[in-house]
Amino acid sequence: KNSVKVMEKELVTCNLQGKEKAALERSQIFQIPGGKKLETKVIVVLGKSIFFQKICQDWSNGEFSLFEFVFWFEWKQISMPEKRYSLKDLLLEFFVKPQEGSNEVFEYILQNPAKVLLVFDGFEGLHDNENFPRCSDSEPDKEVCSIKELLSGLIQRKILNGCTLLLTTRPKDKVSQYVSKVDKTIEIVGFSPQQRELYITKYFEGLPYCDNALKLIKDCQYLFSHCYSPVMCRFVCFLCETVLEMGDKGLPSTLTTLFLKFVQQKLTPLQGDLTPMQNQESLARLARIAWYLGEKHQSAMKSDLFPSKEVKEFALKYGFVLPFAFPKHSDTGEEEFGNTFSNFAIQNFLGALHLMLAEEIKDKSLTKYLSFPSKKKKPYNWLDLVPRFLAGLLFLQDDPDFCSFSNKDVKQSTKKQKTLLKYIRRLQINDLCPERLLELFHCIYETQNNYLLQHVALRLKPDLSFLGVVLTPPDVHVLHSILKRSRKEFSLDLQNSSIDMQGLKDLIGLKNVASFRASLRDTIRLWKSLEQAKEYELLRMSTEKFVLDPFKAKTMKDISDLSDLVEMQKMMISCVQDVSGWNSYEIPAIRNLRKLEFALGQVCGLQGFLKLVGILAAFPSLQHLDLEALSENDIGDEGAKSLSEIFPKLTSLETLNLSQNKITDVGAETLAKALPSLSSLKTLSLYNNSICDFGAENLAKILPAMASLRVLDVQYNKITDVGAQQLTDSLRRCPHIKNLLMWNPSIPYGVLEHLHQLDSRISV
Repeated sequence: KNSVKVMEKELVTCNLQGKEKAALERSQIFQIPGGKKLETKVIVVLGKSIFFQKICQDWSNGEFSLFEFVFWFEWKQISMPEKRYSLKDLLLEFFVKPQEGSNEVFEYILQNPAKVLLVFDGFEGLHDNENFPRCSDSEPDKEVCSIKELLSGLIQRKILNGCTLLLTTRPKDKVSQYVSKVDKTIEIVGFSPQQRELYITKYFEGLPYCDNALKLIKDCQYLFSHCYSPVMCRFVCFLCETVLEMGDKGLPSTLTTLFLKFVQQKLTPLQGDLTPMQNQESLARLARIAWYLGEKHQSAMKSDLFPSKEVKEFALKYGFVLPFAFPKHSDTGEEEFGNTFSNFAIQNFLGALHLMLAEEIKDKSLTKYLSFPSKKKKPYNWLDLVPRFLAGLLFLQDDPDFCSFSNKDVKQSTKKQKTLLKYIRRLQINDLCPERLLELFHCIYETQNNYLLQHVALRLKPDLSFLGVVLTPPDVHVLHSILKRSRKEFSLDLQNSSIDMQGLKDLIGLKNVASFRASLRDTIRLWKSLEQAKEYELLRMSTEKFVLDPFKAKTMKDISDLSDLVEMQKMMISCVQDVSGWNSYEIPAIRNLRKLEFALGQVCGLQGFLKLVGILAAFPSLQHLDLEALSENDIGDEGAKSLSEIFPKLTSLETLNLSQNKITDVGAETLAKALPSLSSLKTLSLYNNSICDFGAENLAKILPAMASLRVLDVQYNKITDVGAQQLTDSLRRCPHIKNLLMWNPSIPYGVLEHLHQLDSRISV
């Protein structure tokens, strides 16, 4: 458990620091710096199953030559608890069976694991385990076990050690709960707005209503935002095509009505084969299956587990489920078949439909299926889109499409609707964590109920933080929709949220968003885009709203971004004359930065600090410069010398923390000569460096000249009783200093106690 917790912290840290959109060639995916050649490599990719299909296609065309074998599995098809496999069954029966020489091929795989790539698509199916069970067999390659035990053996390097595992999961899942070691994590971003338009145009290319289709989808901004996902984009295009062919003039405005339309359209063409009542009954029974499979974290089942032949034929005929074959049993040679829901969203929609149609589910119990309980509780169900669809369906009791699925009267639906209204009114909205708050926004948006939308908007606290929470385009759309309904002014923290440029532009363009924090690189990229498009008014507004203080530099990229911000200010000069009311070209975030923390560590510490020193003077209000880091920056004497040269320009600096930086007497002497020029300095910390008596002597000489100084910390250096006495003597001439901390292991305790008795400002 401890190793899992540590790994989760590491992944969270990685996510918070490194969620930067950077182009990655497919050829670089399998490059792991420092990875051992003979060890299994675990690579996790967040999002987009189609990415794996492209890898397999590229491999078949001669790319990724380091692999001789590539095996691709859909997790939902192989993860049913009752199924058991040996490694040979999984590789050479389920995926592909060689025409001859199966034993020889398998032995070659065992002898050459580095040439094998195993792709498990849809890894989120493992949610019901806290950790993997252990494989204990002396010959695990031949052991027959569940897929979870088999994958456990692969990850623990007990089976096929040296192979490469590629796992896909949804971006919001915490992989560290299930995998104790991940060598590389990659997040696949979706379509940009321009790519969405290109996809839609290509989909309708050659059709008479091509231009109308693009306009129809773009006019429905919520659905267009969902098109960032290739699967959803294709889904929306399919439905748009149907709408245009039927002569309708508009698309559904929510996901719920979109899927309702989709299901209705599926059932309409072939209704001559079955009566509406038969369709209705089969749909209800299929919805029940979707729900109960979801409760087990499954989306696939054996074909003979359908409640009736009619339901199975109904599900296959209308494309709600797809068939697949299990591997043949090694002993009997028998072949089994299974069915899986055609996509995850369909299973979610049918699960929500079951909650609406099932007689045994009472009105008051509906609220437990919503995923915004108290912080300590987990979401009720693995089907995480169910709450959105459920909320939407509750407000569609008069919709003719919904009525065709249900025998329930309007009064019963209205009663359930009132239950939801009452629940939302009582909900402590400001106690929700950011993820739950976003889920609430989605649920309320699906209802399209003006009262609920207004109720939530008016009760939001003014400071909203989505720090480290992935914000997809649909998330941004519902957030934007809620915020613009409120009369309050909001401050948004969008740092490390992976928000795209259009989303950032939309949110900060709201009049009631008074300030925002976001990735510095993304913000600068947006400003450059606005400048190129000559959107000067929005550029001015966004620079005034941007908040940088406090800023913590953890990587060289952060220093580069800070440097780019200073350069950006120079570019603003040319914009001033083009915007009325813009009297200054200063970026307020630069002018208002008061606290700057530097924590690059030993490897890049000095290099990054020398670059930082070059731009420090650009921040006129800087009051607190903190150069202490747990990993130690080690700026040394060279860094101290470089910093001391710009002291005269740091006129507002009140706190300077140089602790744990390996500064010696040489650096202390350089600093001492320049410190009096820091006219506002109140606190100086040189804790845990390598300063000896000579350095203490130089510091003692300048203390009387530092009239603003109140606290000096020179603890844990190499100062002896000689240096301590010099500092004490100087302290007598410095009535302005309130505290001198100078405990050092090389100062005898009796001496320090004596000095404290002479001057109580000296801390023992």
